Amino acid sequence: MSQPSSTARTTITAASTAAEVDATVPRRNEWILVAFTILTNLADAVTKIALPLLAVRLTDSPALVAAVAVLITLPWLTTALHIGVFVDRLDRRTLMVWAEVTRIAAMAILLGAVLTGVINLPLIYMVGFGLGVAEVTALTSAASIVPSAVPRSRWQTVSARVTAMEYLCNGFLGAPLGGFLVAAGFALALGTTGVVYVLGAALLLLLVGNFSVSSGQRRRSVSVEIKDGLRFLWRTKLLRTMALLIAVMAGCWSAWLAIIPAYAVSGPLGLSERQFGLLMTALGAGGVVGATLTGPINRLLGRRWSMFADIIGSFLLVAVPAVVPASPSSAVLVAAAAFIAGVGGTMWTVNARVIIQSSVPNHMLGRFNAASRLVGWGMTPVAALIAGVLAQTVTYRFAFGVFAAVCICLVIPYLRVVTDSALAVADQPEPSM
Repeated sequence: MSQPSSTARTTITAASTAAEVDATVPRRNEWILVAFTILTNLADAVTKIALPLLAVRLTDSPALVAAVAVLITLPWLTTALHIGVFVDRLDRRTLMVWAEVTRIAAMAILLGAVLTGVINLPLIYMVGFGLGVAEVTALTSAASIVPSAVPRSRWQTVSARVTAMEYLCNGFLGAPLGGFLVAAGFALALGTTGVVYVLGAALLLLLVGNFSVSSGQRRRSVSVEIKDGLRFLWRTKLLRTMALLIAVMAGCWSAWLAIIPAYAVSGPLGLSERQFGLLMTALGAGGVVGATLTGPINRLLGRRWSMFADIIGSFLLVAVPAVVPASPSSAVLVAAAAFIAGVGGTMWTVNARVIIQSSVPNHMLGRFNAASRLVGWGMTPVAALIAGVLAQTVTYRFAFGVFAAVCICLVIPYLRVVTDSALAVADQPEPSM
């Protein structure tokens, strides 16, 4: 196999100039980040159950229900690059706190509408978009804050723990919790979520350190710095290919998430709201299992095959509902596919985060994460919209099948580009400071 390219070696050299946290720093920040992940992902899970189910109560149109997912993910396409510049200019913890404040305000607005009986689809869409902007800000800042919060030797451990908690709380625990809270009443679900977001914001204030970026570089216009992030992503073949692969896989996940509420509750599966919450736990359970397996699989088979599991899981996620009978008896198979997708998704996420943290300079992390997520996640609202329209105008089975066909095409480019030698750039010895 060929050796890492000169561009990749240049990337590592650039990364070595990043300010890193001394290894003697206590583990306090690590556990705060993990605890924050637990709280916010529990709250996020409830909102992602509550908003589409609110829409289901107002309409039985798959397209109108899918529009909730479209609005939640649209900010990745419309605001990610500008937010990335702010993440590299401002204090990253402060941005995360403001993201929580935005989520709290969104929950307060929605709760007020539910209590007064004025809930409607436009309001749900507006709240969904606001939550999407907050998510872009929070995730971009959180992905960029790690090198300033924990020592390099702990990056993979922190990434594995944070990813495990994302899947555990957003899927395995959060989805059934959301289903039960919604079944008990939308007001209870939304009020509880708002309180959890408040706790998350308070927890961030306990982080120790300086989370402003001091790269020593002269700041230029926003448009120029946006181009810097895009250029950094595009000039490195491995990182560029990873972002493009994620674009397709994230599109499959987005399509599934957009139409699964209508498919499962008011469609062929005929599940109750509580049963729908339990179905969604399969995704989270797979994520937890994947987090525990990532290290052993990396050592046994290598990063390449560990990350390849995400392509397999993403394909099964949309392929299974495309081929199984459209009846309640298929719920178990749909859940099994979601479980496998969760396993693969975690393996990719943990490895990708370490690769990025090792390869991208600290002062560029915000713009790079924004650029890579624009490419990788920017298609999610488009995929959600396409899935909703196909389910509405053709059939659910056809909608799922289209994305399954696209996903299977990823195998060849993955095997050609994501090679052991290309991934070895992330396994270089820690540079001496």
